[in-house]
Amino acid sequence: MKNIWRPSMTNISSKSSSGEAHFNVRNGLLFAAGAYTLWGLFPIYLKSLENVSALEILAHRILWSVPFGALLLTLRKQWPEVKRALSDRRVLLMLAIAAVSISANWLVYVWAVIHDRVLEASLGYFINPIMYVAAGVFILGEKLRNIQIIAVVLATAGVLVLTFGGGAFPWVSIVLAVLFTAYGYIRKTTNVGAMPGLFIEVVMLAPFALLFLIWLIQAGRAVFLSGDIGMDSLLILAGPVTVLPLVLFALAARRLKLTTLGFMQYIGPTLQFILGIYYGETFTIAHAICFGLIWTALAIFSFDAVRTNRAERIRKSA
Repeated sequence: MKNIWRPSMTNISSKSSSGEAHFNVRNGLLFAAGAYTLWGLFPIYLKSLENVSALEILAHRILWSVPFGALLLTLRKQWPEVKRALSDRRVLLMLAIAAVSISANWLVYVWAVIHDRVLEASLGYFINPIMYVAAGVFILGEKLRNIQIIAVVLATAGVLVLTFGGGAFPWVSIVLAVLFTAYGYIRKTTNVGAMPGLFIEVVMLAPFALLFLIWLIQAGRAVFLSGDIGMDSLLILAGPVTVLPLVLFALAARRLKLTTLGFMQYIGPTLQFILGIYYGETFTIAHAICFGLIWTALAIFSFDAVRTNRAERIRKSA
């Protein structure tokens, strides 16, 4: 009887573990889709703040994320997790680095949008999957298949075409891609929950943001509290608009491989690309070739990911 019972329990445990893993991946995909969609539509919000400087917008994004983040932590009863993270020096150091990475990313992105460079910003997030793959290969030891190597070569060629064909190095695109990949890698490898980690990041940045806003107001250069209630409301809204997609992204990053997370990255920049065209930005032949090569690379990545995942499911169910 024991010989029959034990394999049966092992099989049940294996199925349970497999089902839990599938559940985590499915949720990760949903979180990633939500985050990238919100980011893709973010230029609409920023265009309504065109009269506000990039630095003031950044300060508001940081400052108003603190109370909104605190509210989410209270609703989700995650304050003990914040306390644990605060007692771990390594976690605090990693979150400090993450805070610098994400705040720099925010600043460059905001500047790009309000200066009519949405297309260049979208290109940065199209390049991001390649950066994720590079991080997966060189840092986490993940291996590339031949078809993935072809995709990397195509995407690299696309960037080079825009660099030389467009007459200027797309620094906004490269900087955004590098900074956000660094942030994604740090959050994936740091032992702290999505919202607790993000809350600590913005709390670290908040004193600098507050001091800068106070200086702006005293110097008479701030848009905030200048008499426009509608604009004040939009700036306060920077908190939830900032926190929600980042929480979704952090949740996704802890459930998905960097390469899988990279495949879904195209949702955001595709929406940004459409908005860039809608806002009348110049789209040259160099842009067309560059985006075409990168879209082809992403299609190859996606095809390979679907094929690999299907093969893995068949192998596990056999």
